[in-house]
Amino acid sequence: MEKSNSCCKKHLVLVHGACHGAWAWYKVKPLLEAAGHGVTVLDMAASGIHPKKIHDLQTIHDYSEPLIQLIASLPDDQKVILVGHSLGGINLALVMEMFPHKIEIAIFVTAFLPDTQHTPSFIFDQFVTRLAGGGESYWLDTKFEGSGDPKETLTTMLFGPQFLSKRLYQFSPPEDFELAMTLKKTSSLFLHDLWKSEAKLTKERYGSVRTVYVICDQDQGILVNFQRWMIQNHGVKEVKELKGSDHMPMFCMPKKLCDCLMEIIAQK
Repeated sequence: MEKSNSCCKKHLVLVHGACHGAWAWYKVKPLLEAAGHGVTVLDMAASGIHPKKIHDLQTIHDYSEPLIQLIASLPDDQKVILVGHSLGGINLALVMEMFPHKIEIAIFVTAFLPDTQHTPSFIFDQFVTRLAGGGESYWLDTKFEGSGDPKETLTTMLFGPQFLSKRLYQFSPPEDFELAMTLKKTSSLFLHDLWKSEAKLTKERYGSVRTVYVICDQDQGILVNFQRWMIQNHGVKEVKELKGSDHMPMFCMPKKLCDCLMEIIAQK
């Protein structure tokens, strides 16, 4: 883990998506640091080199524990900028609700973006019903495993090479695709946990944090129409767009992503 430097302009915390880890930010982190910012990259629980296994986890809170611990450890007079990618948007939403006073900006990069009118599971329900081509054909060779009723028990998923190449990495360098093939780990959307919860995110806490959405217009993982629907559903006013980016802008256009983040930070 990287500690923030007191002389840096801002402290950014970068949160990866499903089946990935802190390693996903290896191109973006040094660019942000070269610009003078402090950067923390985290493995969510059971991701990257985090020691827990996916079956050790039962809830999205369990999965988010490294991020929760980090934000909880910050002094009350320190704020961070959160950047969440893909599933990482749910991690962001959780800590925004818990620690709104410690978060200066929450930046959702082609990420799942819950609202305050419904429970967070609503976003995933809508995602599944709106999938282009329908359920199984969308997921290609992704492997799902569960031990019972998916509404009651953990269902795990592991992206296969076809899903990675056709849905997520189609414009990213082949070296980064190979990196993902080597380092990917079994993950989960924790739908059984989200479906059970009747708690909604609040306007007073989650909704009080400055929120920015970064669209990736060639994303085949979270299609651009669904990204725009989430933006409208949430009511986000600040929106940026990375034209020509697949689902993994940190690999296919790291410099443009870094420039976009710095532009957001510079705006008041």
